[in-house]
Amino acid sequence: MDVHSNITYLILGGHLQLSKYRYIYFSITLLLFILIICSNTIVLYVIYVHESLHKPMYTFVAALLMNALFGSITIYPKLLVDLLSATQTISRPACRLQSFLIYVYAACEFTLLSAMAFDRYVSICRPLQYHSLVRPQSVKLILAFAFCVPTCKIGIGVILSTKLELCKFVLMRIICDNYSLVKASCGDSTVNNAYGLSVMVLSIVPHLIFIVFSYMRILVICLSSSRDFRRGALNTCLPHLVIFLNFTIIIMFEIIQARIPSGIPHIVRLIVSLLYVVIPPLFNPLMYGLKMQEISQRIVALF
Repeated sequence: MDVHSNITYLILGGHLQLSKYRYIYFSITLLLFILIICSNTIVLYVIYVHESLHKPMYTFVAALLMNALFGSITIYPKLLVDLLSATQTISRPACRLQSFLIYVYAACEFTLLSAMAFDRYVSICRPLQYHSLVRPQSVKLILAFAFCVPTCKIGIGVILSTKLELCKFVLMRIICDNYSLVKASCGDSTVNNAYGLSVMVLSIVPHLIFIVFSYMRILVICLSSSRDFRRGALNTCLPHLVIFLNFTIIIMFEIIQARIPSGIPHIVRLIVSLLYVVIPPLFNPLMYGLKMQEISQRIVALF
């Protein structure tokens, strides 16, 4: 506790086992951050400057890449500073803000992937209705929903956690998350845990069901269509499907390792806790930049 400013500071104890090789970890983290910024920005630039890419499908791709940049900027600058610092501290309000932004990033990723699945479903299964269902106004409403609803849900959970008093001031993490803050608090946290669990389920399960349903319908249509149709559907759906599976598996690993005690080494836990802001932000622009022909051709022309 800072007596003069009356601000509670927390120690990010997850760095304790990283001090020996801090400069190596710093270099790797900085390189990852630069690659994430550059790769996502290049694809976003290509989509922005070419009017032929101003279509709903590419608008959703751009929103997904912007969300990846948002999540990365939330974590990497503070992490880079901590890796070079002798002590890794953060004020409680800043910790709550970081956990809020991280959770919003993860929740928005699922809503955006659902929006992209809807776009592919209508395009392939109801092509005659595509332009009436996926209009520019509809895209704006879907994107507003994809960002606003998760923000509100996560915000309520963070507000609930502010009412709890802290008993522990060391978080065995290298980044802040609301679950760790609740665990470090005193008193009855039943309401917080119940709300957090319900938000986690509602942020994953409905989107998972919808995307699986969409691809089952797309698969049925493809099996009864020509080879050229199947090839075209595969080219547009494969990047999205791979990215969805990739992000879902990573998030499941993070949820399990953070909540279920196990004998997993500390360094492995730390790596797993960062995978969702390492692999998707790097992997997504590569998938869309290489696998979607209209984007890849323009990236080649750019260089």
